[in-house]
Amino acid sequence: MGKGYYKALLAAAVLALAGCSGKEYEKIQGIEKSEENRVLEKQEDTGKQEENQEWEIVISDDLEADAQMVSGKLDGELDLTGEVPLGEDSSTEDDRLTLLFSGDVLLSDHVLNAYDKANGIHGVLDEEYCRQIEESDFFMVNQEFPFSDRGTAAEDKQYTFRLPPKRAALFGEMGIDGVTLANNHALDFGQEALLDSCQVLDGAGILHTGAGANLEEARRPVSVEIKGKRIAIIGATRVIPVADWAAGRQHPGMLAAYDMTVLLDEIRARRQDHDFVAVCIHWGIERDERPQEYQRTMARQMIDAGADLVVGSHPHVLQGMEYYEGKPIVYSLGNFVFGSSIPRTALLQVTWDIKDGAEMGEGEPVLRLIPGTSGAGYTRMLTEEDKRREFFRYMESISYGVWFEEDGEVKKDEDGYREESE
Repeated sequence: MGKGYYKALLAAAVLALAGCSGKEYEKIQGIEKSEENRVLEKQEDTGKQEENQEWEIVISDDLEADAQMVSGKLDGELDLTGEVPLGEDSSTEDDRLTLLFSGDVLLSDHVLNAYDKANGIHGVLDEEYCRQIEESDFFMVNQEFPFSDRGTAAEDKQYTFRLPPKRAALFGEMGIDGVTLANNHALDFGQEALLDSCQVLDGAGILHTGAGANLEEARRPVSVEIKGKRIAIIGATRVIPVADWAAGRQHPGMLAAYDMTVLLDEIRARRQDHDFVAVCIHWGIERDERPQEYQRTMARQMIDAGADLVVGSHPHVLQGMEYYEGKPIVYSLGNFVFGSSIPRTALLQVTWDIKDGAEMGEGEPVLRLIPGTSGAGYTRMLTEEDKRREFFRYMESISYGVWFEEDGEVKKDEDGYREESE
């Protein structure tokens, strides 16, 4: 997608930021849940093993400084009563549709310092990654914090994050189109901060899924029409510190996936009215490069229900990939923009050939990993041939039945799935 459209949308949306909470973007998905205490206690313990960052982000409150005011014209591209068509003015000329996914994004002190020092997003992302994002039709990330200046830090939680609402402008500069809020930091500062975050994202024109003011909101996915194709992206989490973080009928929270019933029902429903259904799921064990067996079981259940793609987050490291019934599963994309050093990261690019009106279901999309690394708040694409080759060999060693071309294209082994390497 040409991000010039996005920036015009951002500028127009900021004008109405104070009253944005009622806008009816299709966005969030949630689940009413009371989970077994045993499981939740285990996840709470896991949450205490958070990433090695020793800071808490402090809030300021100038909403009007949130975004760069870019002059532009929407030309009717934004329908506030329903779906958000994206990139329509180039749809008749472009034969490809490209989605881009990243793992965890946290605008840490390191990231903010890098941004402020460079006076722009090129202090955070290199030109190559910025170009990949610019050329995509939709860029989806896991937002690992709320945008808010309200709330109280969760008790007995080692790491709690939040960002001033004005910092949402960085998401616009990064080219982020959608986020999942279903993770173990969305309610770090309580329900008020979660709802503030939803409102700030609405005002910035960024779609969101995975959390909301109640179960009805929490059940709605990001739903967009791009080049005539309807795409749904559902956010869910299996990492919740306490049961109260799960959404209820009149209770703000997230789509929890300890019980899969609501998540699977939503996948089935979206399968009926969308061309492509993806699930962004927060799960797994931190720092573990191998998926747990429950992750593999859940992924198959989601695909059996109608998901076309499963993308994981939370481990803070890359985990392997595999295919099930011809559908790709990416167990974790790790950290993309974060506070700590990131030896390995990647963007997942999903591309369809839609020439001459071809249906998305007529052929499998081309998947490609775009490898990178990060330090001191700056994330860059790997361009050195030897390092790229090492990256792809590593991914093959932790994946199941896949290998990678030199350009990162994912290929399936002819004999199906292999057992993980010893």
